[in-house]
Amino acid sequence: MSVSQGGASALQSVPALLKRNATEFGDKAAYREKEFGIWQTWGWSAVHEEVEALALGLINLGVNEGDYIAVVGRNRPHLYWAIVAAQRVGAIPVPLYQDSVAEEMAYVLGHCGARFVIVGDQEQVDKVIEIQDQLHQFEHMIYLDPRGLRKYDHSHLHQYSHVQDQGRAARDEYIKELERRTAKADFDTPCVMLYTSGTTGKPKGVVLSNRNVIESSRLSSEFDRLRRDDEVLAYLPMAWVGDFVFSVGQCFWTGFCVNCPESAETMQTDLREIAPTYFFAPPRVFETLLTQVMIRMEDAGRFKKRLFDHFMALARRVGPNLLDGKPVGLGDRLAYAVGEALVYGPLKNRMGYSRMRVGYTAGEAIGPEIFDFFRSLGINLKQLYGQTEATVFITAQPDGEVRSDTVGVACPGVELKIGDTGEVFYRSPGVFVEYYKNPESTASTKDAEGWVATGDAGFIEDGTGHLRIIDRAKDVGKMADGSLFAPKYVENKLKFYPNILEAVLFGNGRDECVAFINIDLTAVGNWAERNNIAYSSYQELAAHPQVMATVQGHVEEVNRSVAQDEMLSGCQVHRFVILHKELDADDGELTRTRKVRRRIIEEKFADIVTALYDGSERISTRTEVTYEDGRKGSISATLEIRTADVVPVIPHRVAAE
Repeated sequence: MSVSQGGASALQSVPALLKRNATEFGDKAAYREKEFGIWQTWGWSAVHEEVEALALGLINLGVNEGDYIAVVGRNRPHLYWAIVAAQRVGAIPVPLYQDSVAEEMAYVLGHCGARFVIVGDQEQVDKVIEIQDQLHQFEHMIYLDPRGLRKYDHSHLHQYSHVQDQGRAARDEYIKELERRTAKADFDTPCVMLYTSGTTGKPKGVVLSNRNVIESSRLSSEFDRLRRDDEVLAYLPMAWVGDFVFSVGQCFWTGFCVNCPESAETMQTDLREIAPTYFFAPPRVFETLLTQVMIRMEDAGRFKKRLFDHFMALARRVGPNLLDGKPVGLGDRLAYAVGEALVYGPLKNRMGYSRMRVGYTAGEAIGPEIFDFFRSLGINLKQLYGQTEATVFITAQPDGEVRSDTVGVACPGVELKIGDTGEVFYRSPGVFVEYYKNPESTASTKDAEGWVATGDAGFIEDGTGHLRIIDRAKDVGKMADGSLFAPKYVENKLKFYPNILEAVLFGNGRDECVAFINIDLTAVGNWAERNNIAYSSYQELAAHPQVMATVQGHVEEVNRSVAQDEMLSGCQVHRFVILHKELDADDGELTRTRKVRRRIIEEKFADIVTALYDGSERISTRTEVTYEDGRKGSISATLEIRTADVVPVIPHRVAAE
């Protein structure tokens, strides 16, 4: 039933959903957090009280309707409640990435004009204090963790629990005003403002309404039959739209429980303890897990290794069919059951996936062998395609129609079409309201009929309705001979190898393609240890001759694969270099969601790009880097440039538009 119909007609804001949950679900677990090794649980009625106390405290501090309240920190129940408390007082919450450096925070806080900032700990307090002179509207900061802050100037600095206490004390004075503000919220009221990752320029503030969030949460929850007894782990950035929809939108709609790990370091342990039934992770998480599994098996005894290899061969053959309910012979079913007891079950338990009923990956393409590995274990891993501007959901894979080469069919309520240039467009209840203070970008992204340009090139398969994404539309170009240039297609193939963490392809308008490569320090470092190869740094390991030879083998294998695609055969990598540093968000080379900033990388490493094309065998370079404490420095290196074998192909000319 739509929330706009029948008895649900009053549920037109997130606070309205919270009130319903507190009334109907009471003490049923809503949020958990592990602190000092112990899980603490809050039921829905307790969450309602915590949110109300903070909301009253915010009114007491002077928060007005229409104010912007920034929220910065790791995943913690109190920070999710701060988002909802802001909504209750008629303000607009603006989550920020907790690993943002001070300058990035200064831009977002200044752009939205936040008068109030709610942060997790001393680190975030210090960053805001560092930039407060640039923030003309900033007035008050509220912190959750008091450690290290006792001697700070508290004239504009307030402890979270104290603000709540003051709110409780002033309840009689402000409760009617709070209820008036809360009651005003409807479908068209702004629910949250989330900033895009900014791959090509400054981040844009995406305004999402209650309609966007609630309808998207309702439709997606029904699509995957999410239930009140589901469990999720909240560990991805709170500023990312996916975390907001999973940990607030869907959580409040269905009433399931959100679990917050103690820290990033304990996340894997906490994941095993919770064993979520509903889980999301970008491909890198699954890639890292598979790398760790393979590393452990390389170090295992001969019997255990043979047992693993035998049952994994069986799993790859019949596991996906069992998961999709397709016919499987009795013998294979019995053998798979033995494998479940000896291999698959213990492995899933160790990863924390033993109860996973619905799992999703998105953000980047995932390697088919990685995707198939997890599905072969009986884990219902699927792909979805979404954007901040869509309130996440554009396409998703229905159960029984899961494939590694598509991103699924249009989500419920979503319409799809392909433009004349191959760009994907969509229209849905989740389409964003506007880019804040940016009517030009709003108009260029969303037309008068509500169609949104994704910026991605793709096509819809005849018959199945599945969407296949080729690349970012702005990155798709042509080689000098007219053949298609689609860098992400090749980059994703390279990143399927555990040894390769990142790859960046160049070649638009050129005769040949060349590539930058980052090795995966964990995977390659483990190989080095097993082979008694000593190294003292990433740079030294990346330059090792055996590492270079291994990566060259991967590049040439990808070239053979790319050569089989008539449209993209011109994108084979002719020359490559293993960079002397990992691409880093702090250095501006990646976004906070780890998307490549292609133009910035091309400009920053222009000397290396030039050397790749002029036939040089080596290039000496110097690069500025940012250390963890914010200091700037530089590293120098002489890099070897390798030439890879390519498969001769007949140039495929793309017809003129």
